[in-house]
Amino acid sequence: MIEQNPGHSAWYIERFRTMAAEGQDLDGEARLVDAMVPRRARILDAGCGPGRVGGRLAALGHDVVGVDLDPELIAAAEADHPGVVWLTRDLAVLDLVAEGMPEPFDVVVSAGNVMTFLDPATRVDVLRRLAAHLAPDGRLVVGFGVGRGYEPDAFRADAASVGLGEELLLSTWDLRPFDPASSTFLVAVLVSP
Repeated sequence: MIEQNPGHSAWYIERFRTMAAEGQDLDGEARLVDAMVPRRARILDAGCGPGRVGGRLAALGHDVVGVDLDPELIAAAEADHPGVVWLTRDLAVLDLVAEGMPEPFDVVVSAGNVMTFLDPATRVDVLRRLAAHLAPDGRLVVGFGVGRGYEPDAFRADAASVGLGEELLLSTWDLRPFDPASSTFLVAVLVSP
């Protein structure tokens, strides 16, 4: 996206800042993840963008690390949500243990169509790296729109290929069930290998 549309990041940042200023509900993803874990859980926000989800989870008392490839989005996350660890990193080669963060995560969340923005050649690598950061009983929560170049069946096969098990499939962040025939969005809760 950065290569195809250099102005996309600035537009995206302002879009969500405007929505927040208007009082729109931007916390659906964070509410779901928060309900899945105890207070002070370790949460990795993978593809965090400007920090909307991770910032809210940190405000709720969780230990959050946010990672995104785009330095402009990370700068916005740092400005809007200080006190959280925000890192510019490539999810396909992410290795936080090698960077001195050995403690695994209770949840890894990847919201906002992150998986559909990835280079298709890196999707399995990203899933493998995210799974590697999970605690033994950890969960990976991924949400993205159907019809954006990464169909749910392909995603589910890729997740299974790296040992991730399916715990729950939803069509919305507010817990509506996933219907392969009619759902336009997938929220997958996967369990660590």
